[in-house]
Amino acid sequence: MIDRLKDWLLAIAGGVLLALMIEYNSLLAKHTTPYIASWVAHGMGAIVALALVFLTMMALRSRQKENKSPPPSKLPVWFYLGGIPGAFTVVLAAIAINGSLSLSEAIALMLVGQVIFGMLSDHFGLFLVLKRRIILKDFLVVTCVLTGSAMIIFGR
Repeated sequence: MIDRLKDWLLAIAGGVLLALMIEYNSLLAKHTTPYIASWVAHGMGAIVALALVFLTMMALRSRQKENKSPPPSKLPVWFYLGGIPGAFTVVLAAIAINGSLSLSEAIALMLVGQVIFGMLSDHFGLFLVLKRRIILKDFLVVTCVLTGSAMIIFGR
């Protein structure tokens, strides 16, 4: 139960940070271009990620010495391609927010895309995700997300 609560809090924190990133990048894009904003965001992200990688590697090395566990096996190259959709997310969000959408409207529509893609990934087992049948509850969730998003966008 505690682990699940921790996961929920981490996911909420990730959502807050994503909204903050989109807001900062759209402000930078407004005064430069969406592409420059994307480069800056990913450059800063790379610096922070490298620092986190070094910290994680140090922790893993000390743990491996204690457990004497073998090193991880070689991963497929496509496992490392997650930055590509991330780059498009930054650019597209900056363009949308500097267009006719507010931050909350853009995030609501992005959430719709994430939920629908997540359900399809679960159903078809895309990217090694465990296959899961789509059930009535899933359609109710999508309906709630779509309704909430529509209220954010059209309820002004």
